[in-house]
Amino acid sequence: MRVIAIDGPAGSGKSTVAKAVAGRIGLPYLDTGAMYRSVAFAALRRGVDPADEAKVAEIARTFELGMGDDGTVRVDGVDATIEIRGPEVTRAVSIVAANSGVRAEMRDRQRAFAKARGGAVMEGRDIGTVVFPDAELKVYLDADPEVRAARRSKEVTELSYATVAADLARRDALDQGRADSPLAVADGALIIDTSGLSVEEIVDRVTDALDAGSEAP
Repeated sequence: MRVIAIDGPAGSGKSTVAKAVAGRIGLPYLDTGAMYRSVAFAALRRGVDPADEAKVAEIARTFELGMGDDGTVRVDGVDATIEIRGPEVTRAVSIVAANSGVRAEMRDRQRAFAKARGGAVMEGRDIGTVVFPDAELKVYLDADPEVRAARRSKEVTELSYATVAADLARRDALDQGRADSPLAVADGALIIDTSGLSVEEIVDRVTDALDAGSEAP
């Protein structure tokens, strides 16, 4: 099973790069962040407080999640592709992602996804450290906070740059400080600062590392 693990904070370019790498090397792509967002969406849709650990963990274990190859996301049969990227879900997702019961279920689903397909390019915050510590290649993408906020504010046009920057700082603190699978650089990871690089340049570095690994004795 061939797994490429790409981790990093919000706005570092994980999704864009992972999709491009997957397309170049011919592996399926999985956005694990969308999975946690989907749990948050399901909880909010059912009127459950995202901080209610027991109820949210039960939702994670029992809800129906469909992730299409075209990027569409269906939650309990409802197209939630747009809604999971909205501000309400964005505010809730770090709380949901800190839930150990949720993380255990999502890890199982992520491993099952890769196993069923013979591998994947998977991006998130604990792929190389916890989900697939033996991945063929582990990558950690980062960028200056200002660059990350600028990128994300272009995606979330209904919020100001200052609001987006503050939210990213809050999410970074939560993701790095949570007890279960905090955001961290995996042992042996290729670290890339994406601040001044094009997507093509980043993908080249990742695929060059893969080629170098395959040529190693």
